[in-house]
Amino acid sequence: MNELEQKHIKLTKAFVKQTLETAEGGHDWFHIERVYHNALKIAEKEPVDLYIVALAALLHDIADSKFHDGNEAVGPQKAREFLFGINIDSVAIEHVVKIIENISFKGGNEPQQFHSKELEVVQDADRLDALGAIGIARTFNYGGFKNHKLYDPEIPPKLNMSKEEYKASKAPTINHFYEKLLLLKDRMNTKAGQQMALDRHRYMEGFLNRFYAEWEGKL
Repeated sequence: MNELEQKHIKLTKAFVKQTLETAEGGHDWFHIERVYHNALKIAEKEPVDLYIVALAALLHDIADSKFHDGNEAVGPQKAREFLFGINIDSVAIEHVVKIIENISFKGGNEPQQFHSKELEVVQDADRLDALGAIGIARTFNYGGFKNHKLYDPEIPPKLNMSKEEYKASKAPTINHFYEKLLLLKDRMNTKAGQQMALDRHRYMEGFLNRFYAEWEGKL
């Protein structure tokens, strides 16, 4: 990236860090920072515009719809206004906004309306942060934030949910592993993302085995 692009990245980091200062722990600045670093790592092996990848990774959760009454327009609009305010090229702005609009899981059955290599990289980086030890921690943090049950054997996971059902779900936290997290390994876009996801996926499987053993008093 050139000097001006690096300046834009620096301004974006400062904006995101300040905006998410009081955010829920799984969607705070540290989540953004991890996704940003993972995106740069994956991008090393992909033919992408690193500038777009960096901006999109930093802004992808600037206003997650989960914390704005399900309104999916808030995040893209907030990102667009910020980027316009620091004089980013209009073509770059639209690409970043399209990535933000299409990055989320949305129940896993919603057809993606936009495609680019940059989206694939940032989406993989975001999905990686939902896997492994960090993914487990974030899942239970959000479940506690929403006062969801840890686990209820009488409430089975609900697969193939619509976007609306997924967004409205109040299911126990353990169900989220089956409704989203364990599905991500096979939905990664890049080879690097696939390789990184595999180890994290296995770690979650081990955690679930241990969880059930302790729940049932076997350990």
